[in-house]
Amino acid sequence: MNTLLYALFRALRSHRWLRLLACAFLFTSVGNGLTQVMVFGLLLDWQAPASLLTLAYLFAMLPGFVGSLVGERLCMRFSPIRLLVLTEWLGLLALLFPLMGIQYHSMVALLAVQSTEAFLAGMSWPALTLLFRRGLSEAELPAATCLETMIFASQVLLGTGLGMVLFHQLPALTLLGFDALTFVGSLLMLLLAGSALPSLAPGQAAETERPVAVHWQALAPQQKRSLLLLPALAAVGSPAMALLPALAQQIEPEDAAGLALPLLFARSLGQLCGPLLLKRESLPRYAGQNRLLLTCLGLFLFAYGTIPLLSGMQALGVVFIAHLASNIVFAVGTFSLLSSFQADQVSSASGRAWRWQTASASIFTCLTALIADVWGPLQALYGVSACALLIVVGTLRRYGR
Repeated sequence: MNTLLYALFRALRSHRWLRLLACAFLFTSVGNGLTQVMVFGLLLDWQAPASLLTLAYLFAMLPGFVGSLVGERLCMRFSPIRLLVLTEWLGLLALLFPLMGIQYHSMVALLAVQSTEAFLAGMSWPALTLLFRRGLSEAELPAATCLETMIFASQVLLGTGLGMVLFHQLPALTLLGFDALTFVGSLLMLLLAGSALPSLAPGQAAETERPVAVHWQALAPQQKRSLLLLPALAAVGSPAMALLPALAQQIEPEDAAGLALPLLFARSLGQLCGPLLLKRESLPRYAGQNRLLLTCLGLFLFAYGTIPLLSGMQALGVVFIAHLASNIVFAVGTFSLLSSFQADQVSSASGRAWRWQTASASIFTCLTALIADVWGPLQALYGVSACALLIVVGTLRRYGR
């Protein structure tokens, strides 16, 4: 019973604020997943071109670069819980974009809500990691890794599961109303979590520590490696993930939405299950094993490369396996980031890692979109992802332990 999931259960039993925080992000995850289903479902129903579908993934990510800068600066002036409450309020207001998109049949408005959510996700990431680093002991950090992974996966897993059932059964405006209710529930849970924060875990003097900026030149090799793991994953994974709706169009041209939404669900199920295979005491060792990390990334690319050759049901299984592997890397990278930096450094370090991750994914997604428009999605997947993997091999060897 030394898995990450067991570590999370133990931490949840010990900390009321963590239980409330988990509930808050559960609400948000359901709402964001519903919005994502609605956005991609409407784009596919409106016959959006493959290049726009690929760029939709970019627009759902690139603003996070600016958001992490804002979040890092705000963490130096405000408590992390206040910053998380602010992002939820702004997320609720951002639902005006899909409302306009539905009313005026505007693809631009649908992409705008994706961009806003990306900005707010980048803004909240430094606050969330700072809260974990201050509120949990060193031994409980694997629990934070598991919770962050489950938040990341459930955003689509729970919301997509509901969205797949409800998308063609209910009007889009009704789905949007459900999303608004999830934001209200999340705000309530965060406010309750804020009232529980005085009972935070040991070393509460850390709560008064002012976050400081980290500088690359002053970092140890292990810290540099920790900052690079998530950007490396983004470089390899973003071309495949950006092309997923376009690959669905290629497999089922008559019913792309009917396949794309189950593929998104299979993706998130793999994201959720992958980290749960890990044992908490193995995380420090895995963070330094290039062979394991590269094997997972290679399996991810191989699985995605076979999708166009398979039927719809087979493609679901392959996507699940691909993200089972990739999110092992995500869990290792997240733990490495949390454990390699002190509490006063972690918001700056996580903000920097988020920006590099966003820049890495954006660059490779842009290349993928350009190549997909000229040579097709399959050629773009093979070419861009293979180059990204070679770059990651060199980077991990350079900063290996």
